[in-house]
Amino acid sequence: MDFGSAYIPITIGNFSFRLTETVIDTWIIMLVLIIFAIIVRIKLNKFTEVPESGFQNVIETMVEMMENFVSSTMGEKYSYFGCWFFGVFAFILTSNLSGLVALRPPTADLATTLALALTTFVLIHFMGIFTSKLGYLKGYFEPVPFLMPLNIISEIATPISLSFRLFGNILGGLIIMGLVYTLPVYVRFFIPGFLHMYFDVFAGCLQTFIFVMLSMTFIKDKTPE
Repeated sequence: MDFGSAYIPITIGNFSFRLTETVIDTWIIMLVLIIFAIIVRIKLNKFTEVPESGFQNVIETMVEMMENFVSSTMGEKYSYFGCWFFGVFAFILTSNLSGLVALRPPTADLATTLALALTTFVLIHFMGIFTSKLGYLKGYFEPVPFLMPLNIISEIATPISLSFRLFGNILGGLIIMGLVYTLPVYVRFFIPGFLHMYFDVFAGCLQTFIFVMLSMTFIKDKTPE
C-alpha cells in the first residue's frame, strides 16, 4: 500500500503523525475545486436564459453532460445522483491530471482510491436497503441459499476492484514517468511530453470515466426497476 512519502512530521503531546504528499496534494486539489465552485456560484447570478458568455456555456455543458450521463446509466428516476457524481468526477479527474503540474496524484495512493470506493460501497447498499427493504436481504440467498457466502464475497470484492483499478493505473503511470526522468537529458528530450499525454491525460480521463460509470452501474443494479 502506497501512502505517499513522509512530508511534514507533526507531534502534539504524545501523539505524532506525518503529513504526506498525498494529504497535502489532496488539500491543494480541494482548494482549487472550492475556489472554482465559489467563482461559479458568484457568476451564477449573472447567468442568462440564453448564454451570453463562454464561461456560462462551459458550465452548462458540463452540467448537462453529467445529467445525461447519469440518466442514461441509472435512469431518469435516479438523476439526482448527478450532483454527487459530478463532484466525484471533478475530484478524480483533477487528481489524475495533477501530475501535469508536478504534483503527486492523490489517486496514486491506495488510501485515496479505497476511500472513494468505500463511499460507492456505502451508497450501493444504502440504496439497496432503501428501495428494496427486506427484499434486499433476500437477494443474498438467490438463486439458491447455499450460495450466500459467495454473494457476500462478491459484494466485498466490489470496493476492492474499484479502488485497485484506479490506483494501479495511476501509480503505474507515475512509476514509469519517474523512470523516464532518470534517463539522460539527451535521451528523454521528447519522451516525457508524449508519455504525460498518455498517462496523465488519456489514462487519467479514461480511469475517471470508468470509476464513475462502474459506481453508477453498481448502485443501479441494487435498485428495482
